[in-house]
Amino acid sequence: MFKRKLDEGNAGEDIACRYLTNKGYKIITRNFRIRGGEIDIIAVDGDTLAFVEVKTRTSKQFGTGLEAIGFWKIKALIKTAQIYKATHMNLPEAMRIDAVVVMLNKFNEIDSIELVKNIS
Repeated sequence: MFKRKLDEGNAGEDIACRYLTNKGYKIITRNFRIRGGEIDIIAVDGDTLAFVEVKTRTSKQFGTGLEAIGFWKIKALIKTAQIYKATHMNLPEAMRIDAVVVMLNKFNEIDSIELVKNIS
């Protein structure tokens, strides 16, 4: 078991990066933070700039990873994405917010990975 939620989250982000790379995404940045917001992964998918929220779970006791991405989280992601885009000019104009949900089993092995494009 992971000792802390932070370890679990970092492991989930590492898994998500490998998964997205295998899907053809080009990872640009991880853990972009501003006051009031954070984006786990920023990547280019074809001609689209993708801002990816990663949720890692070891059970569905408190709901699915997608259920944890509510209105206020999406609002913060949009604001943070707009700021990132405004300060990084040489990137695709098209933008979207994606989510990757990583489920780990009791042995901390990947049980499932789900990619949902354009969650906003």
